[in-house]
Amino acid sequence: MLRPGQTIGILGGGQLARMLAVAAAPYGLRCHIYAPEQDSPAFDVVAAHTIADYSDETALARFAEAVDVVTYEFENVPAHTAAFLAARRPVRPDPRALATTQDRLSEKQFLSGLGLPLAPFWEINGLSDLEAALAVSGRPAVLKTRRFGYDGKGQVMIREGDDAAAALAQLGFAPAVLEGFLPFTREVSVVVARGLDGRVTAYDLCENTHKNHILSQTVVPARVGAKATALALQHARTVAAALGYVGVMAVEMFVVGEGGDEHILINEIAPRVHNSGHWTIEGAETSQFAQHIRAVAGWPLGSATRLGQVRMDNLVGVEAEDWLVLLSDPHAHLHLYGKAEARKGRKMGHVTFVTPE
Repeated sequence: MLRPGQTIGILGGGQLARMLAVAAAPYGLRCHIYAPEQDSPAFDVVAAHTIADYSDETALARFAEAVDVVTYEFENVPAHTAAFLAARRPVRPDPRALATTQDRLSEKQFLSGLGLPLAPFWEINGLSDLEAALAVSGRPAVLKTRRFGYDGKGQVMIREGDDAAAALAQLGFAPAVLEGFLPFTREVSVVVARGLDGRVTAYDLCENTHKNHILSQTVVPARVGAKATALALQHARTVAAALGYVGVMAVEMFVVGEGGDEHILINEIAPRVHNSGHWTIEGAETSQFAQHIRAVAGWPLGSATRLGQVRMDNLVGVEAEDWLVLLSDPHAHLHLYGKAEARKGRKMGHVTFVTPE
């Protein structure tokens, strides 16, 4: 267990690391960021930072000596980096959780092994695999790379008349997974935390709207029936416990059907604090960022109780330039991430509105 004054090392220097560091400060905990980018926005709010490649063992060793526990803000931490640090300091969540979730096939096999509901999937290692799988799945179907996919990257929809070989080429012929496409009613997620003591707590079900494969808006509670909501929360708790996870994670899901016919399908796991949980800063008794800090420090988890009806809007690209207009609303809680350039598709900030129930 950490004591106030000790240091949490964070791999990655983006907005999630920035908000983790801000959440650590009231607990008297320091944060040290390790990232290869010179202009990482988290550098502005931490006690120390290291700029080095994730393969630089000399820099990693110095980083390990300077911190008391290691966590990360993104899931694509190289396996070698996680293993190198885990031999020197506690890494939370455990690198085994990374190994499971970094590969879409291993992730789906893990979830299927738990008996959790998924869309049908097939391993794709070449054109013959893809053609055979499409013959079973039908079209449309979604082809996804097994690794390094996020915000819609690394995936392509295959519709009637589309050329299977062209779809593989679009993904660089990388090892892939084909998913059967099931029309869904809503996209939802559960942000869940598991402490070092094994206690698991989940925030209320989030309803998410995406634009151009990037999260645009989250509404909480989700407009989903009580039975499906309870199942979604239970599935997330099951995943966190089965991984032996320590920290905050999100389980992204689809709601299929309407009314009494609603059921839940798990899409994927994000082993980190998550964009759909940003509402918790103002909308819950304990934010997802404070919850993650408490978990990796070995401290008791806080309450995940929601404080009202919540809406969180992402500010993508030039949308963040409306910051003054947003601040004119006295009920708006604005967060800007300190990024220098508002590029198209880049998450620049978010704004949250909480209405008492």
